[in-house]
Amino acid sequence: MIQIDALPAFSDNYLWLLQDVTRRECAVVDPGDAAPVEQWLQAHPGWTLTDIIITHHHADHVGGVARLKAETGARVLGPAGEKIPQRDVALEDGDRVTVLGLAFEVIHVPGHTLGHIAYFHADAEHPLLFCGDTLFAAGCGRLFEGTPAQMHASLSRLAALPDRTAVYCAHEYTLSNLRFACAVEPENPQVRARFEEVTRWREQGRISLPSSIALERATNPFLRVSETSVKKMADERNGQQIRTPEEVFATIRRWKDQF
Repeated sequence: MIQIDALPAFSDNYLWLLQDVTRRECAVVDPGDAAPVEQWLQAHPGWTLTDIIITHHHADHVGGVARLKAETGARVLGPAGEKIPQRDVALEDGDRVTVLGLAFEVIHVPGHTLGHIAYFHADAEHPLLFCGDTLFAAGCGRLFEGTPAQMHASLSRLAALPDRTAVYCAHEYTLSNLRFACAVEPENPQVRARFEEVTRWREQGRISLPSSIALERATNPFLRVSETSVKKMADERNGQQIRTPEEVFATIRRWKDQF
């Protein structure tokens, strides 16, 4: 039985801690800061950190890797196409890796960074996705290195995963993303309902994650660029009719950057 908890870091990062309760072994995703993991291990004596799972090279995702590796000897897994500190296993698209007994498929998702990868566990009942800064709840990452076409293709791959897939992204951006989603689709009742729900959650100090692929397909404008309502809004923003989903994506991503 694997338990997954969020360890908050910085102002809005989540380090995802996977725990094998029976074996008292754990793994962490994208530890930009070592301290939250160290504090958890100190509070849970007898536990071993076996793996450090990295999605991309940004400092708020890898800043704690070297220290945790030195302290625990944990195996470091990360994208082959990026410079990852202390990496033991370099992963490419389509690779498979086992962490805490869970088999993960590696999905190359360029856009936010060129080498960014996601980890998908294809369990029939409880599929899991650790997607870093590619897919956010109701949003997507900024295009620091990749192109709109690359990010659209990456998001399309993730959107094709099973509906019930639990989406573990790396930041608490959901409320601001939903404000933008309401602007893109003001007549979408599911977007409005999700915005109101997450607003209540955040007022109560509750985190908004994980999401699900089904929920993202229904409420995330960046996964809905083929929908007439999203395309119409993009046409209005662009001042002319847009022909392809990639162009719709590029238009609303530019809009979000300035929102």
